[in-house]
Amino acid sequence: MNRVPPNFRSDFFASVVASVVAQRIANRAAATLIGSAILVLFAWMALFTPPAQAQLIIDVTTSAGRQIPIALVPFANEATAPQNITPIIGNNLARTGLFSLVALNGIARLPAEPSDINFADWSTRSTEALVIGGIATLPDGRFDVRFRLFDVAKKSQLASFSYNVSASQLRATAHKISDEIYEKLIGEKGVFSTKIAYVLKRGPRFELQVADADGFNPQAVLSSLEPIRSPKWSPDGGKLAYVSFESRKSTVIVQDLSTGQRKTISNFKGDNYAPNWSPDGTKLVVALSRDSVSQIYTISADGGDAQRVTESNSIDTNATFTADGRDIIFVSDRSGGPQLYRVPAAGGAVQRLTFEGSYNVNPRMSPDGKLVAFVNRDGGKLRIATLELATSQVNVLTDGPLDDSPSFSPNGRTILYESKAGGRGVLGSVSVDGRVKSKLSSQLGDVREPAWGPQGSSGK
Repeated sequence: MNRVPPNFRSDFFASVVASVVAQRIANRAAATLIGSAILVLFAWMALFTPPAQAQLIIDVTTSAGRQIPIALVPFANEATAPQNITPIIGNNLARTGLFSLVALNGIARLPAEPSDINFADWSTRSTEALVIGGIATLPDGRFDVRFRLFDVAKKSQLASFSYNVSASQLRATAHKISDEIYEKLIGEKGVFSTKIAYVLKRGPRFELQVADADGFNPQAVLSSLEPIRSPKWSPDGGKLAYVSFESRKSTVIVQDLSTGQRKTISNFKGDNYAPNWSPDGTKLVVALSRDSVSQIYTISADGGDAQRVTESNSIDTNATFTADGRDIIFVSDRSGGPQLYRVPAAGGAVQRLTFEGSYNVNPRMSPDGKLVAFVNRDGGKLRIATLELATSQVNVLTDGPLDDSPSFSPNGRTILYESKAGGRGVLGSVSVDGRVKSKLSSQLGDVREPAWGPQGSSGK
């Protein structure tokens, strides 16, 4: 009988379902910690301390690569608002590793309007892009937030926007401005206004939390003394599917984030695990052991009967749809150790995808359908890697030792994942080229199993 290592924590093989896995596991695992270099942000950013409500603390690291020198001038009169806009934008841009923030020291007069700009001064500082803006209090208590983005070399304006917002919307407005800057300079949509979901374990309690992409404004959408596993966003960003143990067995739940309404989608005999949405949001792919060992099934997002996709005597689990919805990529130990396979969504011939190493699990599809992020084990270390479907090339992005649960950003630039630091669960992120990395940790407990929401993903 094939054997699967116990550190295959991805969904079905987690220790909480030992009733199934105990028949097929062998003891193999190890761990060491990674190290990395700190990306130094410019001195003006050190003047701003993150608010107390930021429950995820971000530490950014990077290696050499092309960065756009951008000057971000503190917005005029922003001290009169309850939330500073400029440091949020600066942190957003710096976190991507694609921008370097130009130092502002030695400038006698910082511009607030286009007529104030001396482009020659900024050119001498090797500045390519310049951002200016201002905040004004409106008679009704709201705030008028304006910003302009300039191409320094061409002495031309690239973008100009104005937002009338409440005090509670200032942080979200900073993310919108960051997205505008990113799109104009990089040529693709930014993800600063999106959401992330993750499981926070503190003491005996599990919380399913939704936060801004930078870790701020966390909201618990579910709290339980029983484990919560595998949160996944619906394509429209309005729902989360996850595994709950509240009934003392694994069930798949879909929760509407706007209403809080929960619906049990899969509660068959045996274990119900590893939900993932179809691209059109009409179906979920799940792993069920209702008929035998874990196999891959699809089920309507509204519930109902499940349609079996794989037919094997091996453990098949951790499935994800391809970007076009035609195929399903899943994990199976049918060749000995766990590997990635591909099968038509309606069932049929199975194709093996990974051959490097004896342990490759937990696949996630990139938005453009070109890459599969997965967990690779090498020498006892669990690392995040990508598989290029067109060429079968594998690229290992992280060093481990215990990296798991990859999730692509909506623009496909970054992968969010679960990691360990200082003996605690943290979230890590890595660019798809491996150059930019960050860790997001919580002072409140272990952070695990992240999922990056789509464009337009909402909170509670």
